[in-house]
Amino acid sequence: MIALGSAALAGETRHQRVLENGFSFHRSEWMQSERGPGLSPTVFLVEQPPNAVLAPHFHTQNQFQVVKAGSGTLGAHAVGPGSVHYAGAFTGYGPLVAGPAGLSYFTIRAVYETGANFLPAARGRLRRGPKRNAHGPVHEPLSIETLRGLESVRQIPLIAPQDGLEAYALQLPPFSRLEPIEARGSGQFQLVLAGALETPQRRLQAWESRYLSPGEDAGGCLAGASGVHLLVLQMPAVALEYSTG
Repeated sequence: MIALGSAALAGETRHQRVLENGFSFHRSEWMQSERGPGLSPTVFLVEQPPNAVLAPHFHTQNQFQVVKAGSGTLGAHAVGPGSVHYAGAFTGYGPLVAGPAGLSYFTIRAVYETGANFLPAARGRLRRGPKRNAHGPVHEPLSIETLRGLESVRQIPLIAPQDGLEAYALQLPPFSRLEPIEARGSGQFQLVLAGALETPQRRLQAWESRYLSPGEDAGGCLAGASGVHLLVLQMPAVALEYSTG
């Protein structure tokens, strides 16, 4: 399957939410699919207010987070625009602390799930199995001027490949071809940081994305007239311990 993220959808779905623990934020949906237990890719944006703290928690599915704007910390790590974080299923992480200008970040999952399990209250819901956190460096989107001046494709590693997990950035000059990238594990997300990506389905602008399930044809894509700065996020398969029972 191929699923596309949309800024228009985000504008239609942005709303305020308040969790049971009192944490208040705005959320918008950038990619929606069926809410089934199989591949059901979702991308949503959390807008965390200035100095707000999201307590440590875990989820039941593998996920990436990509910072869109603002600054803050995730655990002991400073984060800013373009930062990539990976948390495996049933792996605690946090707290997420927004800086004085707030913090907004995408949560990206190949399988839909309902919400956070806050620690230590939800410790009893943790399951035995592999635990994994991985952090990439701050990786700010290139300016359009810099993109237009590129003379060759650049690849920047962000999270080293291991057991199906990988994250890296591609910077492509205007109108250059995106070589097909095989989707593995639970699939691959491509997120535009700057410029535009021309896909067989439609053009993807800054912060829009697409999802490719394993075996899907990834060809036929070109950088736009100003080039493209693209994140490639390979989502590992859910560990066997968490995919059964």
